[in-house]
Formats: sequence, structure tokens, C-alpha cells
Amino acid sequence: MAQFSRDSIQTDFVLYQRRIDFDKSLKNRTIKASFAEPLNAETEDRYREACWAISQFLFQSPEIENGFRKMFAQYESLENSTKRALLEAVYGAYPALFENEIKLLIKQEKMPKLFAMQAIYLFRLHHTDADKKALFTLLNSNFKNLNRDNLLIELKDYLNEHEKLSNTKIPNLTSLFQFQKNSGLKMIYSFQRWNRDYPGLAIIQNADGSFIRNSNGNLQVFEQLARSASDLPYFITNGSSPQGAYSIQGTAVSHNNFIGPTPNIQLVMPHETDSVYWQLPYDSTKDKLTNYLSLFPEDWRNYQPMKESFNAGKIGRTEIIAHGTTIDPEYFKDKPYYPLTPTMGCLCAKEDWNIFNGKFLGSDQFNMVQAFVSSPGNNGYLFVINLDNQLKPVSKEELENLVSQFEKK
Repeated sequence: MAQFSRDSIQTDFVLYQRRIDFDKSLKNRTIKASFAEPLNAETEDRYREACWAISQFLFQSPEIENGFRKMFAQYESLENSTKRALLEAVYGAYPALFENEIKLLIKQEKMPKLFAMQAIYLFRLHHTDADKKALFTLLNSNFKNLNRDNLLIELKDYLNEHEKLSNTKIPNLTSLFQFQKNSGLKMIYSFQRWNRDYPGLAIIQNADGSFIRNSNGNLQVFEQLARSASDLPYFITNGSSPQGAYSIQGTAVSHNNFIGPTPNIQLVMPHETDSVYWQLPYDSTKDKLTNYLSLFPEDWRNYQPMKESFNAGKIGRTEIIAHGTTIDPEYFKDKPYYPLTPTMGCLCAKEDWNIFNGKFLGSDQFNMVQAFVSSPGNNGYLFVINLDNQLKPVSKEELENLVSQFEKK
């Protein structure tokens, strides 16, 4: 894979006037004007589009609250895609305001994904044993065959296990690094916190097992946010990036304005495209989960969080890649992850653009791709791993220490 030219990467989408015009259109036309209209079959798609915009940029305003109330009032008449857009926007932008509306909806909800989104909204607010019991009672009464639905199975596990898992120490990373060295493939590790408000760091392990370092001998790290804008759980569409193993399928350039022109790293989840996911020998005498767990050393195979990408893929999540961003970070200036920008579930690296000529001033995405293609081998696996539940960004010093422990063995 050839190196990329920094000077050839440019986009008009980040230019000062384009950002001003986009912001004005987004707030005034996409949201404010849409929500000012009566909600009916002719305007529903505009309401839905407004919800998607609110989900991505986490806007709040009296007009938005009134628009949401109109949608809740006519919830039963809405298309399922509009219901989902509403619930995602409310979950992301208004984590507590619409509790009463959600409590009413969940009693009658028969669509598994919508029920799960409602349950997670309430669970985030109140998660005592009594609250969980109430949600399980509704789950069992609303869905008679819930053990046949992969999403509802994952919802049950999430309600039962999430808090405990977030306080569980991860297995030994030295054994993971050594195991992947023996595989002969290149690896990217994206280390995150359980609270995805705090950015993570990615590092690269060459096919020979060495880690990529700069000319000064320091470990190369790349800032990366694994938080979706809504921060829904990993098993919900547009939720934050699942933990686990993704198959690297080279690089590509997106035509999506928000992602931008910096080369991205193409990833495939288990169940998404099985013909390319398996880069190590697949044992056809064993089931798919057993084959998936063979990507990890033995002491990692019973660590439940590593199954997130497997289970999310089984439910139907797709198209999670590692990319850059052209989104104006000022939308998120009060967030812990600023100046990084959230996505719809991908791994998003930090990029800083020149708003006068459309070229980047600095790009962890570009640097990561360049580092990845600088050594032999095109493919490998990317692992997303939550280190712990500290309420701060993952630091370079932490990763230096972890890699040093491996290198001393």
C-alpha cells in the first residue's frame, strides 16, 4: 500500500463561509422551520431529518423541545424510522427531560429496537434492582419470544451486566500483544474508557510484533473517539463503537462530507462480510463464535466485553470504520471530548482544518493511516478495548507503560 500525499487532501466543506452557511441552514431550515410546521404525513420526513441533525450535533432549544412534544403526541401514527430518529435524538440531546413520555411508550412498545432504546433511556436514569426488575417485567410481558431475538437478548445482558463489567479489570494485555505477534498480522489497538465522553488512543503493532514508534523512539499514539453522538449502547444502530475485533480491509476515501477526504481504514465486523472477515484459518468444524474467540489468547476468551462486536454484528450493525472528521468541533466545545467530534458509531480521529484553504493543519487520522501502511502487510485486525472507568482521556503514558511491559518479556 502506497503512502498518501498530505498536500492532495483538501475539502471545501471546512471553509469558513461554508461552515457559516451550513450552520444557518441546519438550525433555521432543517430544524426550526421543520418543527414549525404541523406534523402530518407530508411533513414527517422533515421532522425525521431534523431529528437526525439534532442527534449528530446535540442541539437543544425551546423549538426542539416543542417539536419533540408534537412527535410524542402523535407517536403511534409515525413510521418506525421516524420513531427511531426521535428516540435517538432524545437520548442524545435530552437525557432526562422526556422520562414521562418514555415511561408511557414503553408499556405498549412491540418493536424490539424501539423498546430497547426506551429501556436504555430509563435505565440510564434509574438503575436500582427495583428499576431493573420493572424493565424485565415489561420485557417479558411485551415479548413472548424474546429469547429468539438477538437484540432483546443483548438488552437483557446489558441491563444485567453493564455496571459489573465496567468495574471489572481487563485481562493481561501482554498476553494479547504476544498472541497477536505470533499471528503474523498487523494490529491496531484502540484503547478507550468505559465512559466514552473521554477520548481514547490508538497504537499500531507491526506484523513482526513490534510497535510503531517515532524517530525519537517514543510510541506513536493517535487520538481517537469511540463515542457516537447519541452515545447509545454498542448493540443499537448508531450507538458507540462496540468493543472487540474488527477485520481491517485496507484503506479508502469517503465521499461523505462529514467524514472528509482523509483516507480511512476500512473495517468489517463479524457477520457483516464473512468472506473477508476471517484472515486467519477458519475451522469449519466449530461454530462462528468459537472461531471469533480464537482471535484472542485463552485468558481473553471468557472476557465478555470482547464479544460486543460479534454480538452487534449478529444483531445487524454494519459500516463501522476508522475515519477522520470535517465537522466543526465548536459544536461540542463544552464536552469532555472537545476538540474531537462524535460520529454515528465509527472510530473518529482528531483532525484540525485550515478554514481558509481547506487543507488540514494536523490530522491524527492521516498520521495513523501513514503509519499503518509504512510497514509490510495490508490487512490485520483492529481491537477496541475499554481500559477502565477512569473519568479522563486515555494518556500516552499509560500506553507506553503497557507496551513496555510487553517488550520487557
